[in-house]
Amino acid sequence: MKLHGYFRSSAAFRVRIALNLKGLPCDHASIHLRKGEQASPAFLKLNPQGLVPALEDGSHVLTQSLAIVEYLDETHPRPPFLPQAPAGRARVRAIAQAIACDIHPLNNLRVLLYLKNVLKVTTEQHDAWYRHWIAEGLKGVENMLAVGGTGRFCQADAPGLADICLVPQVFNAKRFDCPLNGYPRIMRVFEECMKLPAFDRAQPDKQPDRE
Repeated sequence: MKLHGYFRSSAAFRVRIALNLKGLPCDHASIHLRKGEQASPAFLKLNPQGLVPALEDGSHVLTQSLAIVEYLDETHPRPPFLPQAPAGRARVRAIAQAIACDIHPLNNLRVLLYLKNVLKVTTEQHDAWYRHWIAEGLKGVENMLAVGGTGRFCQADAPGLADICLVPQVFNAKRFDCPLNGYPRIMRVFEECMKLPAFDRAQPDKQPDRE
């Protein structure tokens, strides 16, 4: 397998965690988002959206981090990323999607660049936008974690899809100095995850293309 990503991309971060949890070897190719390499003809052949990550697995090219993580879970079932019970699976997916679909898209690089370069917002307005949507999103996730979980991680005593999404989002919040002391459940899960080598090795500062 070969993962095309960028060290600071939270979507690529999710896939790195998933690969590590499954113990799957993978080559890594850096796509420098700030230099626009995602818009190169070669990369657009892999992912017409011009986004990272893209995962090559033999003849298959997979895009969208949640789809990739579930593909890895279906093709390499141990350890599982989703619980067996339908209600538990729905809860884990809801937490994952609250992060990946509701929080992250409002604060990813192309949105922030549009705010700065096209709408010409100030640095203060840019940072206020980021922190507002982080706070709104994490408040909801914090309340979701209060109901239905049974262990050290988002769902149980082993990390899964929700944890894979949660950790990169906390890293992003920390990078922008977002206050996190109001989310004790989130931070407890985050700290448990970061005790595991699979999460630690996947963090941005430990990637070959870090800056």
